[in-house]
Parts: sequence; structure tokens; C-alpha cells
Amino acid sequence: MTTNIPKVYAFPELDEVADAVADYVVYVQNHALAKPVKEKKLSSSSLNGMVTTTGTVDFKEIRRTPSVKSAGNGNVNNSSSKDLSKKPKKEARFRIAISGGSLIQVLNKGLLTRTDVKWDRWDIYFADERLVPFDSQDSNYGQAKRKIFDLIDTEKYGEPNIYHIEEDLISDPQECADRYEKVLIKGFAGRDSVKLPMFDLFLLGCAPDGHIASLFPNFQESLRENLAWVIPVEGAPSGPSKRISLTIPVICHSNRVAFVVEGATKAPVIKTIMERPEKGLPSSIVNEGAAGRVSWFVDNDALTETFVVKKKYKNRSHEKPEEETPIQQ
Repeated sequence: MTTNIPKVYAFPELDEVADAVADYVVYVQNHALAKPVKEKKLSSSSLNGMVTTTGTVDFKEIRRTPSVKSAGNGNVNNSSSKDLSKKPKKEARFRIAISGGSLIQVLNKGLLTRTDVKWDRWDIYFADERLVPFDSQDSNYGQAKRKIFDLIDTEKYGEPNIYHIEEDLISDPQECADRYEKVLIKGFAGRDSVKLPMFDLFLLGCAPDGHIASLFPNFQESLRENLAWVIPVEGAPSGPSKRISLTIPVICHSNRVAFVVEGATKAPVIKTIMERPEKGLPSSIVNEGAAGRVSWFVDNDALTETFVVKKKYKNRSHEKPEEETPIQQ
């Protein structure tokens, strides 16, 4: 068995998984938005010299990738009508990373019917992306746009900030990874750490072959990467061959990590993850690396071959959040 046992919540039906995941997401959202905002900022000189996939980062070159939707109600501020000497109060944001695949449908089922999702205060990043056009069924962003983002009642709830790759770079995995890493640096460099971004929640699925995001078992050196935030993936063993992915250290540095897995086809890999951590599957590495901050939401079919203590999930979105396990910087 894994030496660090994650919380495992099991449910008879997929709809129950979706409801519990949505409740947990809102719980973490509320926790993130209740935190005081730190005004600490880093000078450009403190960022210059940071090691990334591109080498040294020049802060002046970092730019934010335009999202399809802007934050809030989309109104443009008229600076001429405001006193620019008065700095607006910084608002807390909920920073979440999501992967693709069946997770998107789970979020569609669970989140879109809730009235307590504060979409206008979400910053959404992607755990990985397949380098295909956005209108492809294989695009994580494209799938999330069609099944989640386009269906949000933005007049009522506002719009999230959505950070996706640049579509015109899909033919160049290295450049695409470099640009997306700069987006992350721009979004997180003013927070607690410049060594690694710190997501409030990292949501992942797990494929039957054991890969998470676009980190495949025993593939290239991706699981050993400990400097870059985003890496290119070429020649992937399954699905689109060209991808980018956030790395294991980034996932493990998140305040919370949640895996969402369903179906009998996942039962063999779940058994290996939970009972044979020495096999070094990506999920097992995360179970160990983010110990105490990992939860699994699974249906019973995915656990048919595994002996694991199942916890009963209790709705938590209206509770006072529990104290977090400190993360070693």
C-alpha cells in the first residue's frame, strides 16, 4: 500500500461523484476567497535569472495570454473618470487547474446547476493541452469551452479568467510550453513563491494506462523534471502525439489536489496506484509528494479490484474550511 494514504471517496453512481466534486470545488473556492490578499510584489530584478524551460526569464517579455472571456462583467474602465492616485483594493481570486477528458463532463454535471459558484473570481488554467486546433474534440480547452464556459450564465454570475495556450503555436511544442509557462509566471510570481506556482486546487483524471495530465508512465524524462513549470511532450504513447503539460512539482505544490476517476476500465490502474506505489505511476508520485492534501473521488466500479478504506463524503461547501497542511517552500 502507499505509505501516504489519500482520502478516497467512493460513490455508486457517476452523478453522485459529480455532485461531490462540485461541492468540494465550491468548498475550496470559498476557502481561497476568504484568505486575506497579500500585496507583496516582486521586482523585475527578482524574476530575472529565474530558471525555466527557456532559460533566463526577462520580466519585460512576460505577457498574459488573452483569454476568450475577460474577468467580471467585461466593462472597460475609463481611467479619465477615476482618481488614479487611489489604488483599487486587490480582490482574492480562486486559482484552479483542470485537465481534460471525462473530468470535463463531471464538472459540467456538477457545477453548472449550482448557484454558489463565483465564476467571476475564478482564474482557470489547464493542467495540460493536446496541441490540436481548439475546435477539435481532442482539445482540452475546446472541450471545456463547449461543455462549461459557454454554458455559464455570465449575466448572473460573471465570467472567469481563462488561461489557455496560443492556438497558433500548436505545431511547436517547445515554444507553446515556453509561452504557457510565462503565462503562469505572470499569474503567480507575485504570490508566496516564485519557485513554483501555488494553485488553490488542481483537478486531475487518470487514464487506464496511468497517465495524468500529459505525464505518461516511463515516458521520456517528464516525471523527473524538477525545474520547469511546463514541458513539451512529443511522441505521446496515446492520443494526440504533441502536447504540453504542467509538471509533477507544480501539481504537488498545490494547496489541494483532487483526482476524479470513474469506470471499471480504470480498476486495474487504481489497484496499482494504491497498492504498488513502488511502480512509480504519476498518480502514486502525487499521492506521496502532496501527502495530506490529496483526495480521490471515484465510483465503485473503479475500486472493484482494490482494497482501500473508503470515506463517506459529507457536503462541505457551507462549512468553515479546515486548516491546511503547510507546504514546504
